[in-house]
Amino acid sequence: MATYDFPQDLRDAQLALHQTRAVYEEYARALPWSAEPQPGWEAEKHLHSGFRSSKADSPSYTEEQHAEVARFRAELLELSSIVSTHPFWEQVEQGQVVDARMRLKHAHEASEAA
Repeated sequence: MATYDFPQDLRDAQLALHQTRAVYEEYARALPWSAEPQPGWEAEKHLHSGFRSSKADSPSYTEEQHAEVARFRAELLELSSIVSTHPFWEQVEQGQVVDARMRLKHAHEASEAA
């Protein structure tokens, strides 16, 4: 099993990506189900369970919510670019890049455990 000596700036960028994604996902859970106004709906009853799925009307995002989503997406794109184009990847053997990438995603967990 290979080990990788990830540079600190790459580790920091990966951790920032994790943290930003987690904050964005938490923020997004509180948003209306549609960014634009959409009418609600109710599906047919399921034959055996009687369950009927439905959605209430979506009022759409506010201007502030649209701006915050755009800010999060831009930050996530920037952090993703920093991680994926970091010069470190050029020194990893071609057949090991996926393994190294997966290990980087969990590198902060090893640091927290130590």
